[in-house]
Amino acid sequence: MDFRHSDEIWRDFPQLVAGVVFATGISGDAVADDGVARFTAIAKSRLAGATESELPEIQAWRRAFTTMGLKPTQYRCASEALLRRFRKEGALPRLHPLVDVCNAVSLAFAIPVAVFDVAAISGCLRVRYAAGDENYLTFSGEAEHPSPGEVIFADQAAQVHARRWTNRQSGLSAVRAPTHTALIVAEAMHDSAPSDVPELIAAVVAELTAIWSITPAAAVLSQSAPRFTFGE
Repeated sequence: MDFRHSDEIWRDFPQLVAGVVFATGISGDAVADDGVARFTAIAKSRLAGATESELPEIQAWRRAFTTMGLKPTQYRCASEALLRRFRKEGALPRLHPLVDVCNAVSLAFAIPVAVFDVAAISGCLRVRYAAGDENYLTFSGEAEHPSPGEVIFADQAAQVHARRWTNRQSGLSAVRAPTHTALIVAEAMHDSAPSDVPELIAAVVAELTAIWSITPAAAVLSQSAPRFTFGE
């Protein structure tokens, strides 16, 4: 199995920096409280000086969404949506220790972090433009098709694991209690992304190593090195 962005995505968004982590040995009964508290404290400090929409990481994604023909205040990238909720409510709901820690890291870095259950992915996973005939499953169990030209995460079975790039993840590959193996993807486009994304990926690897005593595989991708191979 492997993960990559299509050549067309790199062509249209050359400022993209992507980081990936592959982890096996995940369980739902672990405790991630320390990491969650540490990263949410960083987010709280950042939000004390600015709203999420003022952060350079979020502004870069807003520009990308505009380029894709989406209204950035209607379709927010995942990190902006998390930060907005966190600013209003002061906390995020606990879902699963892996999701909780990745959400907290996303808050701290203001960078979208997607977490996929690898067992639900068929073959290779691509970030590409949609043809429009792919299948997407909502969290409520409804079936949808992405719009032609929409940026999606799609596998070889034409299953869509995220719509509108970093906006909306699928219920098909959501991490749940039985999840054992996961693929984590972080993507950014702001000026300091070349240094921030490696730092984020290192933070995720450190947390997973501490929580589950595992050794994740990780990489930072670029247009010249776009592929990450993973699998047990």
